[in-house]
Amino acid sequence: MSIDLNADLGEGGADDAAILACVSSANIACGGHVGDEQSMRDAVRAALRCGVAIGAHPSFVDRENFGRTEMQIPMEQVFDEVLEQIEALQHICATEGAQLVHVKPHGALYNQAARDVTLAETIVKAIAAAGSQLRVVGLAGSELIHAARRAGMAVSEEAFADRRYNSDGTLVSRKLPGATIDEVSVALQQALHMVEQQAVTSVDGTALSMQIDTLCLHGDGAHALQLARALRAHLSQREIKVTSAPK
Repeated sequence: MSIDLNADLGEGGADDAAILACVSSANIACGGHVGDEQSMRDAVRAALRCGVAIGAHPSFVDRENFGRTEMQIPMEQVFDEVLEQIEALQHICATEGAQLVHVKPHGALYNQAARDVTLAETIVKAIAAAGSQLRVVGLAGSELIHAARRAGMAVSEEAFADRRYNSDGTLVSRKLPGATIDEVSVALQQALHMVEQQAVTSVDGTALSMQIDTLCLHGDGAHALQLARALRAHLSQREIKVTSAPK
């Protein structure tokens, strides 16, 4: 058994370097919600040192709200902005001798694309324009995953160790209390259940089966590093290999 562990990088997290040592894939912010050329270059170099797969983490261009506010903008604008962010990171990867492997949308863009077919298809078109070999990372069972499969793109279906789920498989909104799991032991228990059982229990007690190829560890949580280290240790004890998705 194996699992990909991924973490967002280049968002100013104090524990980025330590968390990077625990994961197999990194999603690098590329200017939409945070980040600039220097932060992207630093993140690419750090990922190279740790031998983890490098991905782009584009968002709505909304730095004021950290890309977490839903937006209704023309699809042509979405296409252009997502492609621009991916290509910015691609350029830096090329100059650093690195390869961009995957793309995972951030924040509101990610969550809207999970349920909005048109937005999902637009994002997939932008990713394909940047490179048909790129892997699309999205919420397990979401419209983004479906759109990517229809387009013939490789996918990784994602789950979250430290987030609560609704009964339809979507994430509980961060605006609601209890949306994130702050207790390390509880998040660890959920993560191990996800990996071993390919399932999660929603907030109303519904057992949800899902394909889980990659597990996200948020770097901005209060106990993110503690969770990352604990999860990696427990996976090792269970002889579950941590590895990035095939290129």
